[in-house]
Amino acid sequence: MLNLALWLKRNNFRLDQVQTFTPTPMAMATAMYHSGKNPLRKVTKTSEDVAIPKAAGKRRLHKAFLRYHDPANWPLLREALLAMGRRDLIGSGKKHLVPEWQPLGTGSAPGRGGRTPVRPAANRRIQSR
Repeated sequence: MLNLALWLKRNNFRLDQVQTFTPTPMAMATAMYHSGKNPLRKVTKTSEDVAIPKAAGKRRLHKAFLRYHDPANWPLLREALLAMGRRDLIGSGKKHLVPEWQPLGTGSAPGRGGRTPVRPAANRRIQSR
């Protein structure tokens, strides 16, 4: 996914939506999703395995890589890049994937899911004249 994110940035593509794969009956992709094997080649015990991201955290990370330009994804991407040993991709240049700084009001706060609390409207009496 990192290579795809770098390719997207290099070619100036910015994805708006990323859809989660939903397995449907009688499709090659579904066979691949459930078996973890490549059905386009002969399937045996020693067939090549296909990496299938089924965990929520892995899917969230993949979505963040595809939407590298969204400031809300930058903290997750920074953490993943550091874990991969790719500190060279964090910075503000053209060759970098995400900046080192985080704009105010973006990114997710721990435990709140990145959403700001909603204040109820003040109760006001409407006075008629």
